Amino acid sequence: MLRRKKESDLSTEPTKNQLSRVLGLVDLISLGVGSTLGLGAYVLAGEVAVKFTGPAVVLSFAFAAVASALSGLCYAEFASRVPKAGSAYAFSYVGIGEIVAFLIGWDLILEYSIGCASIARALSGHIDKPFGHPMREYLKQTFPMHVDFLAPYPDLFSFTSILMLTFLIAWGMRESSFLNKIFTVVNLLTVITVVLTGLIKVDTYNWNIPKEDIPLDVKGGEGGFLPFGWSGVFVGAATCFYGFVGFDAIATTGEEAKRPTRDIPLAIVISLSIITLSYCSVAIILTLIWPYYKQDPEAPFPHIYQELGWHALEWIVTIGAVFALCTNMIGTLFPLPRILYSMASDGLLFHIFSKVDSKTKTPFWGTLICGVFAAVLSSLFDLQQLMNMMSIGTLMAYSLVCICVLILRYTNDDSEECKVRDNGRFRVSLMRLLSSSFNLPNSQITTKNTGRTSVKIILVYLVVAICFCSSVSIAQADGKFNMVTYAACIVSGVLLLVLCYSLSRQPQSTNRPTFHVPCVPFVPCLSVVLNIYLMTQLDTSTWIRFTVWLFIGLLIYLFYGLRYSVERLNQRRILDETYMKQIRYEIQVY
Repeated sequence: MLRRKKESDLSTEPTKNQLSRVLGLVDLISLGVGSTLGLGAYVLAGEVAVKFTGPAVVLSFAFAAVASALSGLCYAEFASRVPKAGSAYAFSYVGIGEIVAFLIGWDLILEYSIGCASIARALSGHIDKPFGHPMREYLKQTFPMHVDFLAPYPDLFSFTSILMLTFLIAWGMRESSFLNKIFTVVNLLTVITVVLTGLIKVDTYNWNIPKEDIPLDVKGGEGGFLPFGWSGVFVGAATCFYGFVGFDAIATTGEEAKRPTRDIPLAIVISLSIITLSYCSVAIILTLIWPYYKQDPEAPFPHIYQELGWHALEWIVTIGAVFALCTNMIGTLFPLPRILYSMASDGLLFHIFSKVDSKTKTPFWGTLICGVFAAVLSSLFDLQQLMNMMSIGTLMAYSLVCICVLILRYTNDDSEECKVRDNGRFRVSLMRLLSSSFNLPNSQITTKNTGRTSVKIILVYLVVAICFCSSVSIAQADGKFNMVTYAACIVSGVLLLVLCYSLSRQPQSTNRPTFHVPCVPFVPCLSVVLNIYLMTQLDTSTWIRFTVWLFIGLLIYLFYGLRYSVERLNQRRILDETYMKQIRYEIQVY
């Protein structure tokens, strides 16, 4: 079951409940920008600046953008190769295997559910704050919940807002896409307003504040542009990466895009460029108009406008933030039923999720169930400890997509040369190991042996990357020189370079999609290292909760998905037909 995979050309097969292809390039870009550009611009920039980086928050956003862009290129290649609904689930089904695909799909379900619920909770707070939190106080006094792992009160506003968007998305993709474009335009106009008005109060002194000018009662570091050093920049980058989560929603529209092989890769690249420019511009303005140690981590721009007496602008930015959060909610809620639809169509989840309404051409029941699940999470649970689960799921999905790109580049070749068996017996020797690992014969044709060698190199690279990132994180946490830790960093780092060079020596597949990642294997390999490093920054409790969720999904797969898998049933049918043909042939001969 681990090796049972879909062929990449399955995307061309007609499906009984095919979704309506109504999304153009502009729709896909607005979906990517809308699902990503939100809290990162209005909250995250101020929080990272005051806690980790100071003015160097712009560098943290830049590093996070590089990590996201590398993963985005891999997503773009897979979206061009496999234009089907399901995002990383469909990609890993083609590149790795069924059980890994199920687990990553199950992981994405939790990621998007928590994402939608947390954004709805933030939306409730943004609307309640300007009026003095009357809604919070009323619900806390009327419906208190004295349970440790639940919220202090049920947030009925967030519950209602998710249900409203759920029915909107279930109503039809064209209508929800139109509303999403309006919200995205308002969001971008708000960002432009923030940047242009901030230029009036720009003061370069705020990027070069000396340590002696920093008040003693605040955490200001050493002052200057890098008050907390480069370590603070990298910790801030791990936090800023969360602001880029969401662009992969574009990849879930493979069966609703008009021209998926062209528009989806292009939309991913364009949306990431817009998001990066917006985040960096907002971070620059924020730290130039106000000292970093005076930032409000919850609402930085409204706080600054209050201090400056710009009350009209404060309301404009607050309204813009509300629209941005609405687009984020659409962006996180939209992919959920598409992933369930894809998994249910493959027989790995219950059949009800694969039903498409004949009028709206959307997975109505899947959308409704996902919306209710996210609404319950937002209304009943305190999501502060669950926010990191969004990141761990996304980073794992990104890493798997990069690994899938490597595997398909070095093994998925339909040419006649690849089908020819290699001559010679397998012999364990150092010379043969070096010859195959570094392709000393300089073979330019992929074969079964070169494919197996490439997969082994990729797996070893993954293990060494985990060791390298763990060593770097431990050395960073210690804050002092440790001979063992630094030796582990140097040895594992050198091994990564050797393995990457070894993989680059292997012959690549000639079966390339319309869009393909440049500089393979270096770009995917670098992306894997960056993603694993960011994963090592997450706490132990996040890993425990994530493991429990995956264990529940594994039980569902073993007791349902494994039995009703479409790929398994197809393989069994083919074997039965072959067996019956053999029996009929033997009867005729007899």
